[in-house]
Amino acid sequence: MGEAVAILKSKAKKLKQDIFVLVETYKHPKTPIFVKFLSIIIVAYAFSPVDLIPDFIPVLGYLDDIILIPLGITLVLKLIPKDVLEDCRVIVEKSEKVKKKNWVAGTIIILLWIGVLFWIASLFIK
Repeated sequence: MGEAVAILKSKAKKLKQDIFVLVETYKHPKTPIFVKFLSIIIVAYAFSPVDLIPDFIPVLGYLDDIILIPLGITLVLKLIPKDVLEDCRVIVEKSEKVKKKNWVAGTIIILLWIGVLFWIASLFIK
């Protein structure tokens, strides 16, 4: 049982690092535009408090967190040119970003979602 928990923790840490690799990939000048676009979508969704399937729905609510996010990260990582991916991994490994919580990014993402929701509401309420 303890071994399974250790494996899950290491996979979660790897997933968190991969998210920051996608952030660095977005900034890299050699990254193709389409990959930059996918990277930012995956990162925003990973940090977003809003899910496609709300977490309060039993079992299904966590499917996006358990399946969709890792699948999206894996897909985008495969699309990144090898030299860019290696550069970005080195940057992330040297960085302290993975070790600390980024409240500024979280706040910005929440504010963006609130803005989108208000915009959608304004389309329907006239």
